[in-house]
Amino acid sequence: MRRLMVFFGIVYVVEGLGQTGGLIAQPLSYFLKEVHGWTAVQVTAFLTVFNLPWVIKPVYGLISDFVPLFGYRRKSYLIIANVAAVGAFLWVTQTTVPSQLAFALLLTAYAMAISSTLCGALLVENGQKFGDSGRLVNQQWLWFNVAGMAASLGGGALIQWLSPTSALHAAAFIIALAPLALIATTWPLVDEEKSSINLQELKNTLRSLGDAFRRRELWIVALFLFVYYFNPGLGTPLYYHMTDDLKFPQVYIGILAAISSAGWIVGSLLYDRFLDGLSSRTLLNASIALGTVATASYLMLSGEVSAAILSFCAGFSSMLATVATLTLAADFSPKRSEGFAFAVLLSVTNLATSLADNVGSLLYERAFDKSLAPLILVAASFTAFAFVLVPMLRLGDKRQGQAVDATGG
Repeated sequence: MRRLMVFFGIVYVVEGLGQTGGLIAQPLSYFLKEVHGWTAVQVTAFLTVFNLPWVIKPVYGLISDFVPLFGYRRKSYLIIANVAAVGAFLWVTQTTVPSQLAFALLLTAYAMAISSTLCGALLVENGQKFGDSGRLVNQQWLWFNVAGMAASLGGGALIQWLSPTSALHAAAFIIALAPLALIATTWPLVDEEKSSINLQELKNTLRSLGDAFRRRELWIVALFLFVYYFNPGLGTPLYYHMTDDLKFPQVYIGILAAISSAGWIVGSLLYDRFLDGLSSRTLLNASIALGTVATASYLMLSGEVSAAILSFCAGFSSMLATVATLTLAADFSPKRSEGFAFAVLLSVTNLATSLADNVGSLLYERAFDKSLAPLILVAASFTAFAFVLVPMLRLGDKRQGQAVDATGG
């Protein structure tokens, strides 16, 4: 367990830097806005392309569950994916054409999504084995946001010091170095028994998986996750509002993202000390209530001080929401096909988030005439609606990390 905690720390530092929402996020949005003159809707549509690899995560989980590579279901694929990430980010450093950028960044997204899926499978397997899914999820997102804080500060600083094009290329080069740490540590830190393709075991697993997906509980969890994460996003509209209306310097926008990550980190530390013992139902309800309040509070956004306070609160509430929902997904993932099932549930959240971001940008530009306040009210209302679905989960007093037999046992 100790080695796993170290491994997950390294994994999610790499992901925090390497995802398109990491170090490259602000330089990329600024580059498209300043160099190519793109609107919020255009930037959001461009970024949506990179969500596709995250939506089809079950494919990677299915392959790794059933088809070992060089005798291993996780480690071999993990190393190859991160080698590919290094190459793709180096390609980004050599281009400025949006179509070429899209293709190169799409490759990095595939690499990061595959890596995330494999690590998710390891998380579920070991979380159910040790009865400690919540702790592993918390470790994951703690270090993801430590990296996110560094990425936010770094992205803003690159924009402040360099031209838009140079900032984009510098960010890509720095990120290309990060996966090397994961490549170097996967083999010594991950214990995985060798396995081979076993046709009878494959049939048994497919039968178990088919039974699981005919169960009402798994579908309700998927529905809950979709509704929870389909929240018309403030991401790109908020960035445009802070840039064009509030006239925040780009470096300060980066600082705000770092403050949000600090909220995540504080929340993670408090979770480990005070919230780990809450029931799944209590944690879900608390996360919905806090998320609704945190989103609605953006109505008070007026300047740099209020933006800092709101960013910290948003980060804290996002941490609680993420731990609550991902622990739920891990606990409902059936045995024998953990990688596939967990990836399916996470793909639901990725699909919902992607759709919500586009809906949010369209509402901001087309329906609300670039006014942020109506979008904030819509987003808060969608978050609050998740309360309605909690009773449908029938969680009772289930504790976090307690596996649910989705096959009917």
